[in-house]
Amino acid sequence: MKSDEHYMRQCIAQAQAASARGEVPVGALIVDPVRGEVVASAGNAPIGICDPTAHAEILALRDAAYKLDNYRLTGLDLYVTLEPCTMCAGAISHARIGRVVYGASDTKGGAVEHGVRFFETAACHSKPTVKSGVLADECGQLLKNFFKSRRRK
Repeated sequence: MKSDEHYMRQCIAQAQAASARGEVPVGALIVDPVRGEVVASAGNAPIGICDPTAHAEILALRDAAYKLDNYRLTGLDLYVTLEPCTMCAGAISHARIGRVVYGASDTKGGAVEHGVRFFETAACHSKPTVKSGVLADECGQLLKNFFKSRRRK
C-alpha cells in the first residue's frame, strides 16, 4: 500500500506543471485505495482553458468520472495540494468521494477546515473523511514561491 506522502508527491508534480503554465500551482489526484491505482490527475487550468471552474480537483473529478463511466466516485480518495474551496468541496460531496487528503491549509479560500467548513453543513450530501497537512510545507512553499515571483514582475 502506497503512503499518502507518495500520492501527495504526485500532486506536487501536477502543481509544478500548472505553475510552469502560469497557473496557480495546485495539483490533484483521484486514487482507488483498494487497488492503489491513480485513476486521474490534474493541475489547475482556469487561465489556460478560460474556465473559472477548472480547478485541479474539478478537472480530476471530471476525468475520473469519464474514465469510470460513472459520476459517482464512491470510495475513491482525492489528494490535493491545497485545501479545497467551496466549489470544489461541493463537487467532492456530489461525487461521493470517500476521503480527501490535502497538503497546505487555505485560511482565506479553504472550505474544509476553514471558512464555511462545507463538509460539516447540512447542505453536504456526502461527507468524506479528511486528512490535512500531508507535506503541507512543500505544498505551501510552491504557492509562496509562485506568488512571490508574480509580485516581482
